[in-house]
Amino acid sequence: MNNILSYKGYTAQIEFSADDNVFFGRVLGIRDVVTFHADTVADLMTEMRGTIDFYLEVCEREGKQPQKNYSGKLLFRLPHELHARIAAVAAQRGKSINEWGKEVFEKAVEFKR
Repeated sequence: MNNILSYKGYTAQIEFSADDNVFFGRVLGIRDVVTFHADTVADLMTEMRGTIDFYLEVCEREGKQPQKNYSGKLLFRLPHELHARIAAVAAQRGKSINEWGKEVFEKAVEFKR
């Protein structure tokens, strides 16, 4: 089951509450908490679009950027054995850990430039 919806470059994680018999979603990758809900999938998609459009209007009116700013730096805490294996594989490919890791992440998220 795919529980992700997208609109205007924004992604929302979707869940279902059996207790309330309602779908609800949360927009990911933005500073604020932006949520929406509906009883049907069709209504959920309509609510998501309206919620994102409204959020963008509020951001524009307030002069703030809706997207989180990412530095482009990641820090991982890994077991030393895994770190050593990663370094070995990167070296076998003639790359730094950073170069090889970037390729692995791009493939994992199907990143297209």
